[in-house]
Amino acid sequence: MKELLYPTKWLSKASAGDRVACELRMQIISGLIESGTILSENKLAADFNVSRSPIREALKTLASENLIRLERMGAVVIGFTMKEIVEIYDVRLLIETFVYERLVKLDNSSLVKELNKILEMMNIAIKYHDADEFAYQDVLFHETIIRAIDHSYIMMIWNNAKPVMEAFILLAMRARFEEKYDDFPRIIENHQLYIDAIEAKNRDLMILSLHQNFDDVQVKVEDLWRSQQMLAKGVVQEQ
Repeated sequence: MKELLYPTKWLSKASAGDRVACELRMQIISGLIESGTILSENKLAADFNVSRSPIREALKTLASENLIRLERMGAVVIGFTMKEIVEIYDVRLLIETFVYERLVKLDNSSLVKELNKILEMMNIAIKYHDADEFAYQDVLFHETIIRAIDHSYIMMIWNNAKPVMEAFILLAMRARFEEKYDDFPRIIENHQLYIDAIEAKNRDLMILSLHQNFDDVQVKVEDLWRSQQMLAKGVVQEQ
């Protein structure tokens, strides 16, 4: 089997179906499996060395994320485009704007401590050139902020978007570590601004921190998209 794109250390407690879904999601989002490709249950079962049951479970998950379309002949890959990336960040911006408004009314002292810990882990990941760990901590940073308001329906929306978002962030950060490593101090500063805004309960600072983070992503998303696809395809070409 080809080298896996999804970090195996993140899958220690995952079911066989989840493992397959995580890897196929990464391959589809990276462009390794192209739009229009027909996925066969039998071939996937052989590739992943599992029975057809986990494959069916994985395909059902990916269909719910609109990455594939289930048909009689097999699963047809719909693919992933820049439009989907922009829409994911639109959802994140909507969620985090709402969350910030709630945080103004809460005691955020324990949240600030937790975010500072995560930010330290992000710095360590940069020091050791660990793109996967940085991506993990980056997602955790934002999820910790969202969890702080204890809103079950907001969490539902976040959890639905998270698998695809996590896969893109993983691929994008790997590309950034390869090509734009010197950009990470600025990314850390942006996250520090989040913490400062939450601690100060300063709406203007919150708006600034949101725009610095999300505008930055929107502007660079085309570069990230192109470079992460090339990086992912390089994994296969080197085999």
